[in-house]
Amino acid sequence: QVQLVESGGGLVQAGGSLRLSCAVSTMRLSIDSMGWYRQALGEQRELVADITSGGMTRYEDSVKGRFTISRDNAKNTVYLQMNSLKPEDTAVYYCNGLAGSRNYWGQGTQVTVSS
Repeated sequence: QVQLVESGGGLVQAGGSLRLSCAVSTMRLSIDSMGWYRQALGEQRELVADITSGGMTRYEDSVKGRFTISRDNAKNTVYLQMNSLKPEDTAVYYCNGLAGSRNYWGQGTQVTVSS
């Protein structure tokens, strides 16, 4: 069974930084696109950033210039460096991996930014 294992969430003050990591549990699966979504309380899940196996990236407008997504294909791992965090970034962050037509999700990690 394929699992996406996330780490790196937590509590940080506004203006601080956090780095999220997400590793795919098997190297036998080739992930085309990996990304991060977030869901704030009472809100819909939204794309934060994603990256293709070739390194093409896209970002949600509110995180451009503050967040950086990267991946290590050899380790089937994706990272999200989050700088200049704001209280409105508070949410559960979910890792996503797309392999062919299959979508895989992590269990979610809480990010809380205090003002």
